[in-house]
Amino acid sequence: MMLTVEQVMASQKATLETLLGLTSKAFEGVEKIVELNLTASKAALAETGETAKAFLSAKDAQELLALQSGLLQPLAEKTAAYSRHLYDIATGSTAELNKAFEGQAAEAQQKFMGLVDNVAKNAPAGSESAVAVMKSAVAAASNAMESVQKAVQQATEVAEANFNAVSATAVNAAKPAAKKR
Repeated sequence: MMLTVEQVMASQKATLETLLGLTSKAFEGVEKIVELNLTASKAALAETGETAKAFLSAKDAQELLALQSGLLQPLAEKTAAYSRHLYDIATGSTAELNKAFEGQAAEAQQKFMGLVDNVAKNAPAGSESAVAVMKSAVAAASNAMESVQKAVQQATEVAEANFNAVSATAVNAAKPAAKKR
């Protein structure tokens, strides 16, 4: 069975729309990261000015040490919050791209299975085993894809748990350091 010009054009159009959609999602992620960095930079600049004024107005070394130790905890918390926000943007963008890819893969698999079924209907007598082997290969590939997706999901969950643990440890480590001074 041969594909018609209309089928080829429809396939090309769908592929182009998918590519444009994925590109748009990727740019949205970049925009969010740029916005996060601009916001963090503005806040850091403002805080640096306030900190410099506070340090210049310190009357003695003890007050200077108190100011310095008071900065550690908020800095650790802000760093953890920034990292968390950055991580959320990255995982959100990845999830959207994966969802789009999974949808396209499922659609492509359906179309391919439809083609295999169509070939099977029009196949000459005695070719049933070849068609069965082809269907089996498609099913095996689909199962392999699902296994990979599950492994990626599990790895993502482990990475997120580790990220959360490291962030919490960093913030908690800054608390005693700030209190010791």
